[in-house]
Parts: sequence; structure tokens; C-alpha cells
Amino acid sequence: MRRKLVAGNWKMNGSRESIKALLDGIKSGLDSVGNAGVAVCPPAVYISDVMAQLEGTAVAVGAQNCATEASGAYTGEIAVAMIKDCGCQYIIVGHSERRTLYGEDDAVVAKKFAAVRTAGLTPILCVGETLAEREAGVTEAVIARQLDAVIELEGIAAIGDSVIAYEPVWAIGTGMTATPEQAQDVHAFIRGKLAGLDAAVAENVVIQYGGSVKGSNAAELFAKPDIDGGLIGGAALDPEDFLAICRAAG
Repeated sequence: MRRKLVAGNWKMNGSRESIKALLDGIKSGLDSVGNAGVAVCPPAVYISDVMAQLEGTAVAVGAQNCATEASGAYTGEIAVAMIKDCGCQYIIVGHSERRTLYGEDDAVVAKKFAAVRTAGLTPILCVGETLAEREAGVTEAVIARQLDAVIELEGIAAIGDSVIAYEPVWAIGTGMTATPEQAQDVHAFIRGKLAGLDAAVAENVVIQYGGSVKGSNAAELFAKPDIDGGLIGGAALDPEDFLAICRAAG
């Protein structure tokens, strides 16, 4: 049976002081989250601080981005090996903000996915459609295209070594949330598409939902059969809200 995973994407937020308070709050409530997996993805400059503060807990740490290249003259980039050296387990790839704000296309996302797997870490592969794409009725085509770029480069078995996060772009940071039924429909499409290539991979891969998930709506979302936890943005910066989401998953 798939274990639900709740991962907090802190984006470009935090300071040493605020992160300490956030983690103290999260650690104080970890006993209440049941069997859900929990992870946090801080800004890269704070990864080592976060690792130290979470030592002895079951909370995993991830990075929000990585380079496609292993090393070299790429000023400002961070290699997967460096992230691994800091003790991270996960790296988010293909987040809609990277795609839209920084021009990362499907090919770049696939290369990052491959780099993460090569290093033995777990990619959290984000896929999702814009509001215009949903209104045009091409949601499934967009999701399929984003998945195909990875599968064509790495093969279907690679998906089994990853986490997929379905994040409708129109619901990220907007306060809008896909209804549980809308989210389930897309999650079921993703799992069905994968099942057409490898039934075991499809059955076992964790597919998170992301997009204005809060403590108040998490339980209803996570009750759907194909929704395996969440990739959490704003609510991950509030320890009580984040713990409520983790409890809903657990």
C-alpha cells in the first residue's frame, strides 16, 4: 500500500530565526501525524541548518531545484551532488514557477529528473496545466506531454523511483483549489497513463496534489483513492497548518 507523503515547499521564504521557530513547531507535533511521510524543502542556503535542526527526527529534507550539469563553470547553479552532500533525499523538478518564470521546458525538466536519479536521490516531478489550458479542455494532453518528456528520456521504470506532484497552475498561491473530484480525475488519468506502460509502477508511485492545500481541505483531498498526500506551499510555513495537513495524510 502506498504511503502518503506531505512535502513542504518553502519557496523563497524564511530566515534562520523564522525557520528555527517553524521547525520547533513542527517537531513538537510530529507524534500526531501517524504513518505519513513528512519532508520539507527549504531555500538552498538553509539546507544545512535545517538538516541539523531535524537530526533525530523522521522528517526528510529536499531541495527546490538543481542544475542539469554535474559540475563546472555554471555560476550560481547548484549540482545534485552538492545537494546530496548536504544530506537531502528529495529534489523538486519542474515546478510551475520554474517552468513559467525561468523558462524551463519539458526537456530541461527531464534532464534535471535524470540528474537527480543518477545521484540516487528522489525527484518530485511537478506537472500541471494553466487555467487557459484547463478551460480549453487540454489538461490531459498537457499532463501527458510533461510525463512523456521524462519517460522518453529515462524510461517508465524511472517513474517508480520518483514522486509525482500534480499542481494545477491556476491553484498555486491563488487560494483557488481544485475540487477533490477534479484533482482525483487528473490523478486517476496520470495513474492510468502509467499503467498502460507498467502496471506495477502505476500502482506504487506516489502522486501528490498541490495547489492551495490547507488543514481545512486536506482530509477531503487525501481521501480520494489516487491522491497520495500533498506538495504544500504557503501552508507549509505555518507549523499548525502544516501539521494538520500531515495528520490528514496520516
